[in-house]
Amino acid sequence: MSSVAARLPLVRLAFRPFFLLAAAFSVVALLVWLAFWHGIFVLSPRAGMLWWHQHEMLFGVVGAVVSGFLLTAVQTWTGLRGLHGAPLLGLVALWLAARLGLAFPVLPQALVMALDVGFLLIVCAVMAVMVIRAKRWRNLIFVPVLAILAGANLGSHLGVLQGDPELVRQSSYLAVLLVTLIMGVLGGRVIPMFTANRLGLKRRPALPWLEGLALGSLALAVVLQLTRTLGADLPDSVLALALLAAALAHPLRLIRWQGRATGREPLLWSLHLSYAFVPLGLLLWALGLWGVGRAELGVHAITVGAMGTMMLSMMSRVSLGHTGRPMRCLPGIGVALGLLVAAGLSRSLVLALWPSVTHWVYSLSILLWCLGYAIFLAHYVPILGSSRVDGQDG
Repeated sequence: MSSVAARLPLVRLAFRPFFLLAAAFSVVALLVWLAFWHGIFVLSPRAGMLWWHQHEMLFGVVGAVVSGFLLTAVQTWTGLRGLHGAPLLGLVALWLAARLGLAFPVLPQALVMALDVGFLLIVCAVMAVMVIRAKRWRNLIFVPVLAILAGANLGSHLGVLQGDPELVRQSSYLAVLLVTLIMGVLGGRVIPMFTANRLGLKRRPALPWLEGLALGSLALAVVLQLTRTLGADLPDSVLALALLAAALAHPLRLIRWQGRATGREPLLWSLHLSYAFVPLGLLLWALGLWGVGRAELGVHAITVGAMGTMMLSMMSRVSLGHTGRPMRCLPGIGVALGLLVAAGLSRSLVLALWPSVTHWVYSLSILLWCLGYAIFLAHYVPILGSSRVDGQDG
């Protein structure tokens, strides 16, 4: 263990700083957005509040959680020591520099863009080196996904520099679909396994045709969205068909994971419910592309309901397991997870059914998210900042 890691438990493994910073930053960023939504200007970020909100929630918050999770999981997958100590501290500093550079436009915009995009590229490179060195080819899928995610981030920045709002929008949509694909791949690995192991159930074997349809249609949607982001004139109906296929396949996949038996286990039912937001969001998105409702409701079903809930659930679980603590739900975390589910439903299905309540539902969903993540922080700041209880590294 390096001397830096020995002195600072927070940088012994990537989940520690990135889970903590992502949760705290999400609360701060959403409270700033809530103030702006109600006409109170407390920040004048680069490119304006609308771009800052969507970019920072996607590439700042979600990017940090994805990076923290993958840089931790790759140690388990490969058997190689994960990023830690001074190199991890440097990566954290890079993430923080990008957040500050975007919130307070003092540095040159090109430099801030390089810092922000460079963060994801470094995460991608670390993943690639470890996976290739260990020859764990199954996990190589995350390398191109992270590379394209960095490209989507670059597209969002270039859209601002070039005054091209369509490039910003399409880049954001690409990022949403990429993270959805990550959730699809990881969800299929861990949700049925966690459920069966915890409850003593017999795990149902995956159906190859269903896995291929669910993940293949989602990957196709990513490819189609990538072509749109690169400027191809692709009809909305083509992307909508891919989204619809995925929306129909993923519930069939989810049903086989035995979620009905998880009612008393918040760290399990939250994973199942978060995954249920994926087909809901894809369906609303597809309908929006066909002119039925608004596509952004589907996008927010995924970003708030699926990503927000799954991140909170996985951070709660991973933080316990990787600090040597028993896998039990801490007091109030079940409530926090329920608040995120309610936020996701409010921001998507409620607005689809009752669009006239938009203003107050926006505010409600923000407050629900902030309260849920504040509960997480109250419990997990001491856990993430202290050594493992079993004395091991990590």
